[in-house]
Amino acid sequence: MRYELIGRKTTFKGKSLWEILGNLKNYGVGRIVIRQRFQRYPEPCYLRIVKVGTLPQPPKEPYELTKINKPLDRTVQVLVEDVFRGRKFRDLVHLEETTYKTDYQLIPKDEEYKYTIDKKKDDIILPRTMELPPLLREIIIRNMKAKGQEDTEEPQLPLVYNLKGNKCSRIAEEGEKPTVTFEMGLGKPALPHLYANVKPI
Repeated sequence: MRYELIGRKTTFKGKSLWEILGNLKNYGVGRIVIRQRFQRYPEPCYLRIVKVGTLPQPPKEPYELTKINKPLDRTVQVLVEDVFRGRKFRDLVHLEETTYKTDYQLIPKDEEYKYTIDKKKDDIILPRTMELPPLLREIIIRNMKAKGQEDTEEPQLPLVYNLKGNKCSRIAEEGEKPTVTFEMGLGKPALPHLYANVKPI
């Protein structure tokens, strides 16, 4: 007899964090746990358990359960050393909101070396500036000429980046050559042969 699975597809693979830690000696302190969704990156991503704290018994009254959008019986408080894409966070990370998800896997002790080995790649160096949009460039040049400011250098647009979190990139220092560049336009098409015979208007 054939079974038909009904419902939303999920990419989760594993158990909730409390299912794993609750069955280990000393609640798994010192052990390495991974999340399946982060294994798509070539660099190692893992969590090393530092401290585990249980949560109070969840409410049993129906009207109280309606206020909760996650199963409290599978939620736990954990302090971990978080390594994301080969980079270790400076401070310990507190996990609670996502611990109920069945996406955690315990790494055997004899396989931990595969994750702790240094596989960190070089930083992506981002440019400090990029070229201006064509219309804005013409307006700035026209205003500079009207004020009598003759500048031989092309006006550039300073870039602002979101520096929060554990980034694998950094902004180029003064005089340093970036490894990536941003240009105006649509970029390189996925299928260039479709545009081989297209002439500009």
